[in-house]
Amino acid sequence: MTRVLAPAIALAAIVALAGCATKAGSQPDAPAPTDAAAATVTVFAAASLAEAFDEVAERFEAEHPLVEVVLNSGGSAALAQQIVEGAPADVFASAAEPPMQTVIDAGLASDAVVFATNTLELVVPAGNPGGVTGLDDLARPELSVALCDVTVPCGAASEALLARQGVAASADTLESDVKAVLTKVVLGEVDAALVYRTDVIAAGGAVEGIEVPGAASVVNRYPIAAMTDAADPDVAAEFVTFVTGPDGRAVLAAAGFGAP
Repeated sequence: MTRVLAPAIALAAIVALAGCATKAGSQPDAPAPTDAAAATVTVFAAASLAEAFDEVAERFEAEHPLVEVVLNSGGSAALAQQIVEGAPADVFASAAEPPMQTVIDAGLASDAVVFATNTLELVVPAGNPGGVTGLDDLARPELSVALCDVTVPCGAASEALLARQGVAASADTLESDVKAVLTKVVLGEVDAALVYRTDVIAAGGAVEGIEVPGAASVVNRYPIAAMTDAADPDVAAEFVTFVTGPDGRAVLAAAGFGAP
């Protein structure tokens, strides 16, 4: 038995030594390359920015391949309240300054910058079945009219414009954001509404826009800011810089937004 096992043991030892020698004489394998962890920037944006920010997000991601932009659109006042209550936002873009001030007062943002402006326009369904020609028509009792609720920027702007023009609009429905108002028009559920001119442009042939003389007297200013508790402050700041830079401004101008 001893004579049989000895050669086997010796052979195993030789193989083991050879293996050790090979490893000692070779360089250790380099670790397999891995991609850097992708970052996410969550942007809370006013409903009127939805289409423009979709394109802004695409362009930003093209320049920052490891960053994903997650957009959450809605009424500015509601978004501000969500942020104050702890919603995980990295950037907030509001359709007016008061909702942004709510976030600033809560200590959740600073250094907000106005990056765009917007004005109101009358909008009617394609074909204008109600025969609307001007702002005064919003007071016609036989017409169905939609407006934004006064608690959101488009509603506050509508109230101010109507007051300046001396029109007592007969609103049949008050909506929580401008896209909800626009949807009522697109579906033909109302005869007329007040929305931002950018929303008329975004809706294309589904609606008709009617310019309102004096609309330029009521201008919404859009501020944007990175949140102080952003998950990745550098990425959040970079997104704000992109929006306020030449690429972002080009997208906003094409969508009908005015310069700040």
